[in-house]
Amino acid sequence: MNRYQINDLEKMTGIKAHTIRIWEKRYNLIEPFRTATNIRYYDDSQVRKLLNISTLVNFGHKISRVASYTEQQLNEMVSSLQSAQSDDVVKASFVTELTSAMLTYDETKFEKVLSAVITRYGIFTTMVDVVYPFLHKTGVMWSTNAAMPTQEHFATCIIRRKLIAAIDGLPPAHVPDKNVLLFLPPDEWHEIGLVFSDYIARSMGLRTVYLGQNVPLSNIREMLPYVKPTHLITFYIMQKKKINLPEEFRRLAEDAPKAKLIVVGRDEMLRQIKQTVNLLPCNSVDSLVAILKQ
Repeated sequence: MNRYQINDLEKMTGIKAHTIRIWEKRYNLIEPFRTATNIRYYDDSQVRKLLNISTLVNFGHKISRVASYTEQQLNEMVSSLQSAQSDDVVKASFVTELTSAMLTYDETKFEKVLSAVITRYGIFTTMVDVVYPFLHKTGVMWSTNAAMPTQEHFATCIIRRKLIAAIDGLPPAHVPDKNVLLFLPPDEWHEIGLVFSDYIARSMGLRTVYLGQNVPLSNIREMLPYVKPTHLITFYIMQKKKINLPEEFRRLAEDAPKAKLIVVGRDEMLRQIKQTVNLLPCNSVDSLVAILKQ
């Protein structure tokens, strides 16, 4: 059983810790467990309940009413939000359902929910408006060590499969003057963003060469004469203690002077990169699409 502190619940659900305590007393909403030293903690089922309640309360339901609902009733009500006219309500319900399925390794439910989102919105909008918010929410969980690494792998492997299936369904490249080389530098393992970038480039008709995770930059430089990329896409998420990646990126840009080197990452990482003519920090899907159109 995973253990969650009340601050973890606040980050995951958006409900203030003070409010959670009030709801516990007033509505007997959940009862925290206690360690031998009387420290409060919560389990997966309580997290799922609070996720559902948070979603319902955010979209107009009274806490005094939903607090008495069973887990099944809460699940059904969150699912019913998907018939709402507001896309914000629908997408929030999908994020909640994906999170709940991830917590219990429910592959059938996770696949069903993700397929429903893709059928409704298409793969592009699904990634931008549902999967990325889901990854952000669960990323908060991972950063607090609340969710195990296996939960991360469980969810991202299913998402990756859906993306690859979508890529396989795209027509052949039809833009002859653009080649996109995609890779993750040493010690980068989070591949979902890179696979989605591959989908975006291919959906624009561009030819791509996909190398995947943990690729030494010296290997990239060796293959430049053969691939002759017009664009290189990589991600800079993890801090490398033994590798000066900003300097490595600068050298790579020098070795490929005619290519646009697109580096996607968190703002604090991108600030470490000195922007040059061919080295382009990128922190959004829209900016990636704009650069690929150049």
